Amino acid sequence: MGLSNTSLGYLNYPTQVIFKCCKLIPVMIGGVFIQGKRYNIVDVTAAVCMSLGLIWFTLADSTVTPNFNLTGVMLISLALCADAVIGNVQEKAMKLHNASNSEMVLYSYSIGFVYILLGLTCTSGLGPAVTFCSKNPIWTYGYAFLFSLTGYFGISFVLALIKIFGALLAVTVTTGRKAMTIVLSFMFFAKPFTFQYVWAGLLVVLGIFLNVYSKNVDKIRLPSLYDLIHKAAESRKARTLAQTV
Repeated sequence: MGLSNTSLGYLNYPTQVIFKCCKLIPVMIGGVFIQGKRYNIVDVTAAVCMSLGLIWFTLADSTVTPNFNLTGVMLISLALCADAVIGNVQEKAMKLHNASNSEMVLYSYSIGFVYILLGLTCTSGLGPAVTFCSKNPIWTYGYAFLFSLTGYFGISFVLALIKIFGALLAVTVTTGRKAMTIVLSFMFFAKPFTFQYVWAGLLVVLGIFLNVYSKNVDKIRLPSLYDLIHKAAESRKARTLAQTV
């Protein structure tokens, strides 16, 4: 979170979102190295489709030209690497020690608090932040409380997904949430519409379908190319026989 927020000092918001939309891919790579997981071609295709779809959405929704600053790119790239690690480490820790969601939230955010506090102290950013918050207590502490409360519920749900279904599915859900946020923005805010949104949305839907199919491949059996050709040939043969009779 610290790396991601710091990157906004060098990148504009649309550019940051474009990078964060690719989180699925480093999470899969982290799963391979940290947990020894193996993903099939359907999982990989689903991750690529959802990432490309959300990038396309962001580019269409952006009114600011993406700005690529090398320092900002390095910061957001490190943030993605941290995202890839933490989801898989949390999943492994919860399974290994049978930890609860509350324990994971407590330890993860307590350690993260120490990291960010040290960073603020070393960069002399703590003093000005406290002064600013003291001058605007309602707008800072009030919103911080609401943000913390909703964030706690959100991270609890994400950790429950990680514990039950794994890190990849949890990130898939949060990635789908980004797409839903964009859809809701059309409902609440008037904005021009282009077909780029349609193609981007279809890519995201395809990625979600492939992910669901991969998790339920035993229950959902899609017809193969051979099956389709065989059925078409039988249908033609039946029509020919009916015409002959």
